[in-house]
Amino acid sequence: MLAFDHQPRTRLVFGPDSIERVGALTRSTGATRILLVTDPGIIAAGHAARVSSLLQAAGLEVFVFDRVCVNPTTATVAQCLEVAKRAAIDGFVGLGGGSSIDTAKGCNFLLTNGGEMKDYCGVGKASKPMLPLLAIPTTAGTGSECQSAALIADAVTHLKMACLDPQAAARIAILDPVLTVSQPTRVTAVTGIDAVAHAVETAVTTKRNALSLMYSLEAFKLCVTGLPQVISRPHDIEARGRMLLGAALAGTAIENSMLGAAHSAANPLTAHFDVVHGNAVGIMLPHVVRFNGGNLEAKRSYAELASAPEIACVSGGIEAAHEALIARLESLLNLAGIPRSLADCGVSHDVIPVMASEAARQWTASFNPRPINTQDFVQLYQAAFVPRGNGDGFQG
Repeated sequence: MLAFDHQPRTRLVFGPDSIERVGALTRSTGATRILLVTDPGIIAAGHAARVSSLLQAAGLEVFVFDRVCVNPTTATVAQCLEVAKRAAIDGFVGLGGGSSIDTAKGCNFLLTNGGEMKDYCGVGKASKPMLPLLAIPTTAGTGSECQSAALIADAVTHLKMACLDPQAAARIAILDPVLTVSQPTRVTAVTGIDAVAHAVETAVTTKRNALSLMYSLEAFKLCVTGLPQVISRPHDIEARGRMLLGAALAGTAIENSMLGAAHSAANPLTAHFDVVHGNAVGIMLPHVVRFNGGNLEAKRSYAELASAPEIACVSGGIEAAHEALIARLESLLNLAGIPRSLADCGVSHDVIPVMASEAARQWTASFNPRPINTQDFVQLYQAAFVPRGNGDGFQG
C-alpha cells in the first residue's frame, strides 16, 4: 500500500442542465468580473452566449476571450492575458475542451504571479494567490477540470510544459452532459480515447495508490462501456454522462497518480507532425501496455483493470487478462477511427530518433511502471509504424 496525501480541490456539480446553476456557483467564489475563456467552436454552438447570459443574470460582469486553439501555446496565453488585464477581471470561467480550461489556468498564473509560463513549469511555483476558476468541460476527454496542471506548449519549440500548482485547480467544475451533444462525432471519438488512455495509464504508474486506483477503475468502467454508446448514439444523454463523469474521474486519477509512457510518446508526435493528441496517445497506448507487460506488477494491475468492466477475469490468468485488455483497447481504437499506423498520420520514420529522445525526457516517462529509455521509445515508435494485423507490435 503506497502512501498518499489527498485533498480534493474541485467541487463537482454533475447532471443534465446543471449549467443553469453557473451564475450562482460563480458568485459563490466571490468573483464579480469574469473572463469567459472559450474557443470559436463553442461560440458557434451557442454555449458561450448561454453561459454569458446566465452569468449576467446573476449580476456578474462578463468579458470574453474566444481565441483558444487546440494545444494552447504561450502565444495564446499571452493574448488571453491582454484581455484579462484590460478588463481587470477577478475570476475565470473556462468553457470548452481541455484547451480552454488550460488557457484559463495559464492566464491565471501570469495575471496573478507575473513572469512567463516557463517560470511555472514544474510543481508549486506560484508564490501569490490565484483567482478563482470555474471549469465547464464540453468534451469528455482531458479531465483538466479536475487537475491543478496547465499544459501549455512553447510557441517556439512546441514542447509542452506542465505547470502544476494547487491554486490553479478549478474551484468548481460543472459537468453537464447536455453540453457535450454538440461535439462532432470525430471530437467525441478522439477525446473519448484520451479519457480511456488516462484511466489505463493512471492505473499502473509508479505513483498510483489505493485512492487513485479507485478513480482509475471507475473511470475505465464508465469510459470503456460509454464510448461505443456515444459513438453509435450521439444524443444518448445517459451515455454522454458516463463519458463526461468518466473523463473527470480519470482527471482526478491523474492528479493523484500522473501518467506514463503513452503520453510521453504522444507529445512529440503532436509537436513535430500536428497529430491530434487523442490520435497520438491512442496509437501508442496498446504498444506501451504490451511493453509494460514486461513488468509483472504492471501486468497484474492491467489484469485487474480488465476485470473492472469484465473484459477478462484475473482468476482466468494474468497473461490472458493482459492480452484481453490490449484487444479491447485495439477494438475501441478501430471503433473510434483512430489510425493504427504512424505512417498514416504523415509521420516520417527519419524523425524517430529525435522523437524518442524527446519522449524519454518527458516528465510523465518518469512515472512509467517499467523503466523506459530512448532506445525503448525508438522501438515503440517503430512498432507503431506497423498496423496491427501486419505485425505483432512491440514484444518487449
